[in-house]
Amino acid sequence: MAMLGGEAMPRILMQVIRFCINSDDKPLKKLCMLYWEVVPKYQEPSSDQILRAASGGPPVQRKLLPEMILVCNALMNDLNHPNEYVRGSMLRFLCKVKDEEILGPIIPSIKACLQHRHPYVRKNAAMAVFHAHRLHGESLIPDGPELVATFINAETDVGARRNAFLMLYNESEELAIQFLAKNLDDVSKFGDGFALLVLDLTRKACRRDPNQKSRFVRVLFQMLSSESPAVSYEAAWTLISLSNSPTAVRAAAATYTNLLNSQNDNNVIMIVLERLEKLQKKHAKILQELLPDIMRGLSSPNPDICKKILDVAMTLVTSKNVAEVVTTLKREVSKTTQESADSSEDKGKVYRNMLIMAIHGCAVRFPHVAESVVHTLMDFLSSDGGMQVIIFVRAIVERYPDLRPAILSKLINTVDEVTNNNVMCICLWIL
Repeated sequence: MAMLGGEAMPRILMQVIRFCINSDDKPLKKLCMLYWEVVPKYQEPSSDQILRAASGGPPVQRKLLPEMILVCNALMNDLNHPNEYVRGSMLRFLCKVKDEEILGPIIPSIKACLQHRHPYVRKNAAMAVFHAHRLHGESLIPDGPELVATFINAETDVGARRNAFLMLYNESEELAIQFLAKNLDDVSKFGDGFALLVLDLTRKACRRDPNQKSRFVRVLFQMLSSESPAVSYEAAWTLISLSNSPTAVRAAAATYTNLLNSQNDNNVIMIVLERLEKLQKKHAKILQELLPDIMRGLSSPNPDICKKILDVAMTLVTSKNVAEVVTTLKREVSKTTQESADSSEDKGKVYRNMLIMAIHGCAVRFPHVAESVVHTLMDFLSSDGGMQVIIFVRAIVERYPDLRPAILSKLINTVDEVTNNNVMCICLWIL
């Protein structure tokens, strides 16, 4: 902790090597790994070397501390330790070491860990190989991608396979695509982490070469039905970004609506609704087919979600589906009065006003539904949403003279139930 705070403490290095490095105590081993991560590993250059480099001479060559040779031996001992936890922890630690002089002598031991019986060791060994190849590939481990390609074909553990594929995805994309082509039918069995990497690879490869799309479409459709919400969401997004065909858009939109109605997290629902909103701008006709499924999301107790769903739904209303939409909205308005006060107090009044405004918008755009909704809504003149209702009634009376006799008759029968002064003023104005 002192060294992380800026204390150099150069004198304790040999004490740690003498008394801590060979301990079998697991917490002490973890502390030692933190210490090796932050301890200065190179000799300080002399003032003469710095001056020569500053005056245009050869650059300062860093020299490894002699004590670090003992540390490398200790690291190698842990990599060959009979306990799989010690081996795995050391491999994880090596993913943070960037020094070629330290990694070089222990590369054979890292490679040997790829064949270990325990998946925890193999999983971390794959990441250690990835790290070493990314930093010093040509000099330390030039055969890294081929080694991992052989490893992944024989691997059965989900985590180890995922880490190996991560290495291939970043260091040898062609080998990653070859492995994927051989195992297209089994991708759903390889775990969520592997599936998300496949989707990343798909986007990367298809952006660089659009002709690759045909190789990945099948696996994308397969992932749409994944049990993992993250995988199905990413697959839908990837599919839309790669293809504008009606089949692809319809499948992605159906996935979004399924997520909308199956998830309980409000943040997830809002993200899905934003995707549907963007999709609606280019593919409104396809989303109109799924409008009933989208409106099922109105069962959410969150008024912000309900508002977002109504915003999306109102842009998708047409003369063909308006009757179904209005029926749903009327049913939702009736529910707001049937629910008990304690369960609806957080969204009841606000939600009812949103529904009435949505019905109003439908009636203005599609006159043939006005008559079917105005009488239903007039039953709510005495409720919290009475002001919205009476404004709607006033607009309908003005716009459609044919409906005036029936509306006036209904208004006369219900006016004695009105308790709000402002609502009563508009009622009297209409009469």
